[in-house]
Amino acid sequence: MSDVIDRFDADRFEASRDRLASLAYRLLGSASDAEDAVQDAYLRWQTADRQRIEVPEAWLAKVVTNLSLDRLRSAHKRKERASAWLPEPVLDGDPMLGPAETVEQREMVSLAVLALMERLAPVERGVYVLREAFSYTHAEIADILEISEAASQQHLHRARRRVAAGRRRGLVDVDAASARRTVEAFLEAASTGDTARLVTLLTDDATAITDGAGLSERILRYDTPGKVAAIARAGFRPSPAKRRIAGGVPVIHYALVNGAPAILAVVDDRVAGVVAFDVLSGKISTVRGIASPQRLAHIDAVWRQQEHDSPIIAEW
Repeated sequence: MSDVIDRFDADRFEASRDRLASLAYRLLGSASDAEDAVQDAYLRWQTADRQRIEVPEAWLAKVVTNLSLDRLRSAHKRKERASAWLPEPVLDGDPMLGPAETVEQREMVSLAVLALMERLAPVERGVYVLREAFSYTHAEIADILEISEAASQQHLHRARRRVAAGRRRGLVDVDAASARRTVEAFLEAASTGDTARLVTLLTDDATAITDGAGLSERILRYDTPGKVAAIARAGFRPSPAKRRIAGGVPVIHYALVNGAPAILAVVDDRVAGVVAFDVLSGKISTVRGIASPQRLAHIDAVWRQQEHDSPIIAEW
């Protein structure tokens, strides 16, 4: 009988796993950390007196939320995120992206908003995610975070204001075909060294953010169209040295990552690099280049399990 109960409880946890992972991912901006938080919650679930847990889904949400916020508060994580942090990219269709019924829910897992949420204190981020993405009431949030309802309302107000101050409207639900044409034009101009064409495809305040092909200990930023064009031209033009760094000759696929157009460099079915774009009114406002294997572990695992369209560049 005990084995049957244990199996039932394990199945109950698994039924909640995707939702818990999407909650943790929004809180942490890291797929690998989100998976760790969910696994830690599972260990607590196994050792809990489950007969006394009246609403398992609420109990699990509370555990995952607080495990995630504890990670954000840790001194090691604060130092790491201050110097060398980028949101981990997630392919569209991955359950980790979670609820996507509204524009607001989709926007919250964009790389742009995940980066903006780094400005929030952990408790503000917790309130913001629970309320905006999962529609918890302030009473429920107060119970999860062990704060008052009034404090929950105040944290939400501050979080909304801080995120809105840095948000660019129009980045979510852009015309997919138009965005793809813009990205492919950018890739062609960069790979052929056409700097003038690159600049015309960028907004006046374009920014590039990169982990330096996975080699830099700090995040690198370039904040003028000229600098963005120069780094794109240098990074996208094929060379033997770049192929050595990638571990082979990549093929280039077009994809949607966190709701935004992106290109993936794939070597022997391994995702070796992701470049994601914010496209605004037919021009590129932000380029994010991610090549660190640690940041790509989750997207690589999901990629290997999927069928793919033909590459846009068969041999780069």
